[in-house]
Amino acid sequence: MPDWSYQTLFRPLLFRLPPKLARDLTLHAMGALAKLPGGRLLIRTMGHMEPSPLLKSELAGVSLPYSVGLSGGLDPRGVAHRALAQFGLGFIEIGPVTVREIKDGRTIRRDIPNEAIVYPDAAANPGLDATLRRLQRKRGHPLPLMLRIRSMPGSSPAQALQEERRLLAELRPYAAAFYIEAPDPGWPLQESLAHLQAIAASAERLPQDARQADAAPPLLLYAPPDYPQERLAQLLRGIRSAPGPWSGVVIGDAACGEGGAIVGRACRDAAAERVALLRELGGPEMKIVAGGGIHEPEDALELRRAGADFVQLHSGLVYAGPGLAKRINEAILHETIRASEAPAPPSFWHGWGWMCLLGLGMIVGGVLAWIIAATTVVLPYDTVFLGMEPAALTQANPYLLGFMSHDRVTLAGTMISIGIIYGQLAYHGLRKGLHWAKTALTTSCIVGFSSFFLYLGYGYFDPLHASAAAILLPMFILSMRRQEDLPPRERPNLLNDRIWRRAQWGQLMMVSLGLALAIGGLVISFVGVTAVFVPEDLQYLCATPEMLAAINDKLLPLIAHDRAGFGGALFADALALLAAALWGIRQGSRWLWWTFLLGGLPGFLAGFSVHQQIGYTNAWHLLPAYFAFALYVLGLLFLYPYMMSRQAGSPVDQRQPGPSAHIKRKSMT
Repeated sequence: MPDWSYQTLFRPLLFRLPPKLARDLTLHAMGALAKLPGGRLLIRTMGHMEPSPLLKSELAGVSLPYSVGLSGGLDPRGVAHRALAQFGLGFIEIGPVTVREIKDGRTIRRDIPNEAIVYPDAAANPGLDATLRRLQRKRGHPLPLMLRIRSMPGSSPAQALQEERRLLAELRPYAAAFYIEAPDPGWPLQESLAHLQAIAASAERLPQDARQADAAPPLLLYAPPDYPQERLAQLLRGIRSAPGPWSGVVIGDAACGEGGAIVGRACRDAAAERVALLRELGGPEMKIVAGGGIHEPEDALELRRAGADFVQLHSGLVYAGPGLAKRINEAILHETIRASEAPAPPSFWHGWGWMCLLGLGMIVGGVLAWIIAATTVVLPYDTVFLGMEPAALTQANPYLLGFMSHDRVTLAGTMISIGIIYGQLAYHGLRKGLHWAKTALTTSCIVGFSSFFLYLGYGYFDPLHASAAAILLPMFILSMRRQEDLPPRERPNLLNDRIWRRAQWGQLMMVSLGLALAIGGLVISFVGVTAVFVPEDLQYLCATPEMLAAINDKLLPLIAHDRAGFGGALFADALALLAAALWGIRQGSRWLWWTFLLGGLPGFLAGFSVHQQIGYTNAWHLLPAYFAFALYVLGLLFLYPYMMSRQAGSPVDQRQPGPSAHIKRKSMT
């Protein structure tokens, strides 16, 4: 469920359902997909979140692939963790966990204007026993788990300590670290500090699990975003003054509000204020995790500028979409590299130049094939294979050459489209070390060269195609020589503004176009090597396969060779387009918008013009082409403002700064 499908199709439908039903339906669907063979691969393919060594970090001694985590409240029963782990997350919070189940049958509510979710009771959870049963099952992902524990509501300090000691002991084998919820602000300060010190002492005495180091499990103090700042500062001083395994502080995502706990956008500023205070008091070595109101990448950057090392997502995944973690990672990566000097591009002959030549060869070959298909139609070796001159074919069936021309012109247009796309991906992608561009080219080229064998399905060997493949294949091999993958230098989108939301529709159109063309290519190839014709073809030819075979027993193999070859080329073209639509669309990617425009024009122009020229205008036959053209035009229109925009220099230039941009840090000394 990428953002381009979530924002356009699924979110409008899910938001018509009750919040709990929509959440359960979504999580169970994602969890079921991740359990299917190839399900996790499909999820990764949709998002293409490639880990970068520059994004690796460490939280309390725990190595993380990304500094973006998942809040425990989003999927309290872990139904979809296997799927969510593929979204670019670095760790997962489990909790809150209490010794006994806390039920709440009241309704979860959405506050859509304020982009918030209202939970009647933020402490509701299935309890320790149910959590242990879940953790004992196979997780299906390698991400570290942060276990958040708390005492039962209304527990006395003595009861709370006993309960949390039990939670520490029984959850220890599964915890990379523990989040310890801050004591109730109503407790006396000294009693609160004594409680936290006792928790730390208990953690240090825990028996060590074989999978863990010989150190006590890291502890992080967990406080909601509306926790009193003065009390938070006092607790921080207390735990830092005493030796123990305390490693940092977590500012959570649920604030007290009317009707329950509010998780949403409004929590961001309060979280940022507390993060700034904690950073001032704790210094640079203390780890801070922030989880309040992160709904777009800029929110995460603001919290990081305030002092957070890590962020956790909750309501932002509901309102912005599952791609939020990836977008934040891209923003963090850009912040990491933007001050560094871009590496010098490799020479023309080191990889990317060979792919440019391959693309140029496809364009030249396509132009020549178009000229031949629109004039003589058949080549000399075709005539030799048939043992018939073109005039004899026309005399036998006046529609025959026109039909063959229609297959060959559409193939020529597809070849030109492939050449344009390959050249653009080589110059703007391979040359800059973009992993997704290399993957797109590799996949498309392997399919394209493999489709040559479809020509042999009916026993016809095409010497021209064989020669072209022999010339172009070494260029493909040379272009794929190993080179370092580099992050894009352009600043990614940071806001969920109108232009971004409209671009999700454009991306949906382009992805749908790529899928439609891929299906069309497979169908055409299958028909070409089996039945050769569809009913509309025979209606146009006013003939049956038997009648055509009676004209010349080698005529069907020749036509089948054209059809299968066109289907294979269309499938290769579709894969390159689909990969670019899935992974390459970014704000300001002007070159890719022009690639979509210029790469699509030759194919559509060839297809529509040749059908009109030969009079093959059957509406049912052309309906898929009209549908594809509509997707193409709509995709370009929706994507134009997003991909053609030039972003300003500073992230905060994109909007008026909110209160968190002007945090007044107070010294709590």
